[in-house]
Amino acid sequence: MDERPPPPVWAGLAVHVEQGVPAAALRYFSRTGAFAAAARAANVTLPETGQTTDAGRDLCLAWRSPTETLCLSRTEQRLRELKDALAGASDGCWVELSGGLSVVQLDGERIEELLSRLGSNAAMPACGEARRSRMADVPVLALGLRPGAVQLLLDRAYTEHLLAWIRVTLLDFA
Repeated sequence: MDERPPPPVWAGLAVHVEQGVPAAALRYFSRTGAFAAAARAANVTLPETGQTTDAGRDLCLAWRSPTETLCLSRTEQRLRELKDALAGASDGCWVELSGGLSVVQLDGERIEELLSRLGSNAAMPACGEARRSRMADVPVLALGLRPGAVQLLLDRAYTEHLLAWIRVTLLDFA
């Protein structure tokens, strides 16, 4: 059970930040090679171009490029299990990102307007979609996981910068 207090809601949007999320980049030469087969054997399917998938209750996969998938987990153990399953595949590699990413969770009715002001109209992902863009002049991967909710994934070093832009932009909404 999640015991965190609900995030504050301002101008119809709730913003919650998670840091230190267990994460890795899965890099491979082909979606049909040994690395992809090892992932499938571990009940993980690499997402199609521009897509994000919930590979299970504790794992989320997001397309980052034709040869890279971002993998987020709710637990270190689930991430280690996948890493072990992929260890023998010669045509791919695991790049540990735990502690290096921040997840900014947005919930509410005005997400599209916020993302438009932070970057562009093209930044808004549909459900099940992963979109790379620049927001507040930093690279961000936006995931549409369910209606009315978007996750923004970014390098931890840029978190405060993006949050400052979000705060200023929300002032315009009030």
